Amino acid sequence: MKEININNTNLKLPKIAVGCMRLSNLNDSEAQSFINTAISLRLNFFDHADIYGGGGRCEEIFSKAIGMNQQIREQIIIQSKCGIRRDIPGKTFFDFSKDYILNSVDGILKRLKTDYLDILLLHRPDALVEPQEVAEAFDRLFSSGKVRYFGVSNQKPLQIELLQKYINQRIIINQLQLSITNSGMIRNGMNVNMENDASIDRDGSILDYCRLKDITIQPWSPLQYGFFKGVFIGNEKFEDLNTMLNKLSTKYNVTKSAIAIAWLLRHPAKMQPVIGTTNVSHLMDMSKSVDIELTREEWYDIYKSAGNVLP
Repeated sequence: MKEININNTNLKLPKIAVGCMRLSNLNDSEAQSFINTAISLRLNFFDHADIYGGGGRCEEIFSKAIGMNQQIREQIIIQSKCGIRRDIPGKTFFDFSKDYILNSVDGILKRLKTDYLDILLLHRPDALVEPQEVAEAFDRLFSSGKVRYFGVSNQKPLQIELLQKYINQRIIINQLQLSITNSGMIRNGMNVNMENDASIDRDGSILDYCRLKDITIQPWSPLQYGFFKGVFIGNEKFEDLNTMLNKLSTKYNVTKSAIAIAWLLRHPAKMQPVIGTTNVSHLMDMSKSVDIELTREEWYDIYKSAGNVLP
């Protein structure tokens, strides 16, 4: 498996990450088979969150399925997230308070049966964030060895700047929704000074900012369109896109899903897509994306086949 270097760290990560949000859909033997397959493919980077599966159940399933021990722990890289609260029945809100971050990490570590996280992300922005509290929490987690590196998800440049003003650790990851059909952060950068919808900057030029600041973007839902509306692969709503993906899948002898992931990997930002499948065959198929180098012409053909228009 090809790797990427994460700037300002000693981390070398596989080019695609294994998302664990849907592990709770599997029984014990299925979960074990899936995780073992990922490791056999050298996909040893696993993305979690304290809410996945409800109350962190996916983390518990993972540690049981992998048979967590010290030897295994040294062979894998674990990232988890905290900040979205659903622990009060019927309510959802965000919480970046010091106490919540610290308590959440303790729960994550307990469920994963490990002493440390390689990376902790703040899960979406909290409008009531007190960056000084985040700084205190991060300092305590870092000094205790419970968390080695830190990042965020779905944050704009100035939100990251506000945090970075106070925290002592560098933000190294920003997890953002990005796919061929949800490519606004790419599209607005090619429609500068244009009076069209494609020119609307909804994220503060986050793509360019992350490149400037050496922050690795982790695209989530890389095969989805809209906000969890479904996959675009094989979807009649995206006939032209699927025709193009099918043409290239034949050329490269891979699935259409692998071509869709290769489209993200072709971008010079050196992103690390998070693959959310729990299907063993699908995971094996998409792992082949790292060996595909789309041409510039092919990249733009895919982009335009999704309905994007060049200025």
